[in-house]
Amino acid sequence: MGFLSVLSQAQRWVKERTLPGDIAVDATAGNGSDTLFLARTVGPKGTVFAFDIQAEALESTRRRLESEAMQEELATVALVREGHENMSEAIPVERHGRIAAVMFNLGYLPGAESDVITHPASTLAALESALRMLRPGGIVTVVVYPGHEGGQTEADAVSSWAEAVSPAIAQTVVYRFPQKLYSPYLIALNKK
Repeated sequence: MGFLSVLSQAQRWVKERTLPGDIAVDATAGNGSDTLFLARTVGPKGTVFAFDIQAEALESTRRRLESEAMQEELATVALVREGHENMSEAIPVERHGRIAAVMFNLGYLPGAESDVITHPASTLAALESALRMLRPGGIVTVVVYPGHEGGQTEADAVSSWAEAVSPAIAQTVVYRFPQKLYSPYLIALNKK
């Protein structure tokens, strides 16, 4: 049996640190995989905020949630058409410091134009906001994709940012497959 994929490992770590009724954030909604995972994990008493700048991504996420909601109860999900760097303004202040998990899946929307990508400046601003809004024991997961145009630059920026986070604030970890040079890898922070 092999190791978990980076996406599965991110979900595993999030699931270990969240409870039914929690608040969670999908910082990059994309096609809605992480949004659905979070909506299931925090359950019908929980709340999920899902961010994306592309209407197509939010529509895909909405359809995925509606399809699954017919079979199971999910969290309340707010689909927010904003860049993730604006999450602290878009999420009500009374929820700051109470968020259990924030998931990032960087790069571009699968199946869409690959020229719309996440960028280091907005991603780093979003990561700073995410870390501030987490509750103690909360987690941030970031899946980076060094194999696409601009991906290595963003992956390096996220890695440098994570390395610079004080151990008094959060523990950081990198989960990657070093035999696959340009494969996606996971950076995670667990807030103290």
